[in-house]
Amino acid sequence: MVKRNEIVEFCNEYLKADTFKDYCHNGLQIEGRENISKIITGVSLSKQFINKAIDENADMIIVHHGLFKNQLGDPPRIIGIFKDRIKILLEHDINLCGYHLPLDANPEIGNNISLARLLELHNIERLNSPFYGEIGYIGDLKKEMKFTEFVAFVDKMLNTNSYILATGHEFVKTIGIISGGSSIEYSSAFEKGADTFISGDIKENIVREIEEIGMNFINAGHYNTEKLGIQNLGKLISETFSLNVKFIDVPCSV
Repeated sequence: MVKRNEIVEFCNEYLKADTFKDYCHNGLQIEGRENISKIITGVSLSKQFINKAIDENADMIIVHHGLFKNQLGDPPRIIGIFKDRIKILLEHDINLCGYHLPLDANPEIGNNISLARLLELHNIERLNSPFYGEIGYIGDLKKEMKFTEFVAFVDKMLNTNSYILATGHEFVKTIGIISGGSSIEYSSAFEKGADTFISGDIKENIVREIEEIGMNFINAGHYNTEKLGIQNLGKLISETFSLNVKFIDVPCSV
């Protein structure tokens, strides 16, 4: 067994959790039992996910999407489905940790660098977002590909079914990536020379904007673009503390 605070302090330090201005508290969000022998990781907190973690005898849950300020309000109120989730965790004495932007941005195990590597990009550089800072990446394919072929490659590697805007060049090479709810960030990739931008969402106004600048766009799904970071964090914790850590997938096509 490992003490809860050892794990939390390790994750906080590794991910530089206190350096991010975020929509949530990054780190321990609900305190449970002190001694940890099994950790369950996942992308998003939900009652379904919590119940699966209970079935696995979890002492701690670590997720990318935990409790957010916009869910609880300001000042916060514990009501409705969020009350139900918190109640279950407290009743079972399970710790909840959440790491949002720190897990997107981490240059070693984060969502975005992991996507860039998975898609076999070269000459990888940071993307400096006007909204979130240095969180995404831009890089080149080894050789040009037809956009349709690249989309098929993305869908295969991420096990997703992307929504696309084929409003740029037929052949693509330079790819910008920011996972999750990032479609508004396309301009940071375009200004750095990307012909294609991979995001995890799409907004109505972005469709016309992407069309007008002549860029290709891939919405590969919020959930499916943000599975890698939390899995990597789980592996790191398991190796560091010799703990039983398991990722639970609760698929979501959005």
